[in-house]
Amino acid sequence: MRIIPAIDIIDGKCVRLTEGDYSTQIIYNANPLEIAKEFEDNGINYLHLVDLDGAKSGNIVNWKVLETIANKTNLIIDFGGGLKSDKDLEIAFNCGAKKITGGSIAIKNPELFTEWIKKYPSKIILGADVKDKLIAIAGWLEKSTTTIDELLNKYLPLGITEVICTDISKDGKLEGLNIALYKELLEKNPKMELIASGGVCDMQDIERCFENKLAGVIIGKAIYEGKITLKDLNKFITNAG
Repeated sequence: MRIIPAIDIIDGKCVRLTEGDYSTQIIYNANPLEIAKEFEDNGINYLHLVDLDGAKSGNIVNWKVLETIANKTNLIIDFGGGLKSDKDLEIAFNCGAKKITGGSIAIKNPELFTEWIKKYPSKIILGADVKDKLIAIAGWLEKSTTTIDELLNKYLPLGITEVICTDISKDGKLEGLNIALYKELLEKNPKMELIASGGVCDMQDIERCFENKLAGVIIGKAIYEGKITLKDLNKFITNAG
């Protein structure tokens, strides 16, 4: 199971939001590279990097942060937020992203997203951000009419294997993951590599992900608020690599 810390970027700074609400922004570090290096120094291999400015504006904004972290660490970075065109995708890969996460585009421009899946096999992650079983888009500022099941039924047969599923109602609240949702999704789609996100509050959440055979778990606020230490995560990192 992959341990994947998250760095969310607004104005080039590392921030966290609650339930995707931009007005709840807390700045944790003005220099995201410092945090990325700390992750790497503690054995972390993966990073989930989100351009929140990009998600809001509809095009990649904080590509320089991606480029800096990719050039100065060996972290395997998946990048998301504002990727809406071939040019955005090209910028992300050229700046060092190993994979990209597509959320809004999977709803708003399914033809282009399908092209990306075919053109970049194994490099495209489906971002499924869920509120009341419906997919939210545009930096979670809009709720679509597409359900999580409809989204998975559409894209898994096209070659998507990795899915990051975030329960927005849990995100940034340190109230625990929605394990019931992940279990349900895996029962319906057992071959899917499901990555849990939203609400991680303690090591018990990490244990539950491991027990339920999730492919990975994204951890944000719990690390920044000291609820989980990087040392706590060491046994999962050393076991999983």
